[in-house]
Amino acid sequence: MIKGKRVLAVIPARGGSKGVPRKNIRPVCGRPLLAYTIEVSQRSRYLDRIVVSSEDREIQEVAQTWGAEVVVRPLSLAADDIASIDPVLHAVAECPGYDYVVLLQPTSPLRIAQDIDSALELCLGQCAPACIAVCETPINPQRLFTLDAQSRLIRLVSGVIPPQRQDLPPFYTINGAVYVAESEWFMRERRFVSKDTIAYVMPDERSLDIDTEVDFLLFEFLLLHRMPKQND
Repeated sequence: MIKGKRVLAVIPARGGSKGVPRKNIRPVCGRPLLAYTIEVSQRSRYLDRIVVSSEDREIQEVAQTWGAEVVVRPLSLAADDIASIDPVLHAVAECPGYDYVVLLQPTSPLRIAQDIDSALELCLGQCAPACIAVCETPINPQRLFTLDAQSRLIRLVSGVIPPQRQDLPPFYTINGAVYVAESEWFMRERRFVSKDTIAYVMPDERSLDIDTEVDFLLFEFLLLHRMPKQND
């Protein structure tokens, strides 16, 4: 609870995955990927209830083993063509009575509890309907090009471009680690990102989003070399 407001955390984890099969429960350094997000959420000061949304029986069992509740997701919400927001809407509807919802994707395992708490504090402190985690992107759009039919370079952003990289303005991308929203607003708007959404900036080293085999290798490498930092 934060400022008298009850907070529900939803961790979506379906069984299907085209990029890396069964990635949500794939073992990394002796623990399933899903466990890293469950453990971090348990260390938050503000989360009142932590649920894992899944249609997959094995994932449900893993979630319960690591101390999370399970919201059984209908098979109709587990298909590849289902919008990613729909299972979260379902979970919130199944767990009424919470003022805020926090979406924590298991594919962002390097976030720490302070990231969750800081995003909530920022959201409530600025009276914003939603707050999402972002990180500075290393690929600045002012240095990007498209190609025309003759393979000529066409700048994506027009205007004068500073010659030095450090003189370029920062740009940010959603890193997928933490999404916060006021529950009634979220159920009405059916989204986290709007013109009123504010950003919580996370460092790049905690912004890994696992989607490929290479990402898993990088995550394992970082765990083996940064394990003390992982246990915030």
